[in-house]
Amino acid sequence: MRGEPSCPRCGGRVRAPGLFADTWQCDAHGAVYPLQPVIPPGVEALTAVTQRTRVPLWMPWPLPVGWLFTGVGYAGDAPGGGRATVVACSGPGPLGGPGELILVAEELGVGLGARYAGLDGPDPGPYLDMEKPPQAKVLAAGRPTPLWHVDGAPDDRAVFAGEALGVWLWAVTWPAQSGLLMYDELVLTDLRDAGPEVDLVPCGALSPRLMRPDL
Repeated sequence: MRGEPSCPRCGGRVRAPGLFADTWQCDAHGAVYPLQPVIPPGVEALTAVTQRTRVPLWMPWPLPVGWLFTGVGYAGDAPGGGRATVVACSGPGPLGGPGELILVAEELGVGLGARYAGLDGPDPGPYLDMEKPPQAKVLAAGRPTPLWHVDGAPDDRAVFAGEALGVWLWAVTWPAQSGLLMYDELVLTDLRDAGPEVDLVPCGALSPRLMRPDL
């Protein structure tokens, strides 16, 4: 899919490095890692992102029954590699009706996860009460990984966040009731390590939420 890089925090236009700045610039958020155009779901898309990213590319694997991979993207540029990744999956919700899950892995300060969470961001720390026990756990790259409920997100979604492989992990579900998925000890695979298994990922139509989280 063709398109222009955008700000990972607001989706606005960004200026490429040039004479007056050596980083990508957003008028609202200053220096950012540009969000590259979202890539429609497919094996080639997953392979392209895994070859460019410095952070995990998380996928529920195996996918929940009836769920499909529905898009992928990353924030970063060619010299520095991907500093954030996003994967979308869709399928039947735990309580009926359609459900959607977006997973973001990102370095500190990128702000992509906060955008999908509907928060000012850039990081989940201020929205987490990590003195309390975690509300959910996933198995990420074989490691038990606690996730905390993120306060302050819009009512139409459920948001969880924690740390996995040294970077932030965000999980955002629509509708909010689909957050029940996170209580079933979801298994997440870093597709950088998946090898030939990537060829088996079932694909659906591109999720519009990757470009418009406010839908």
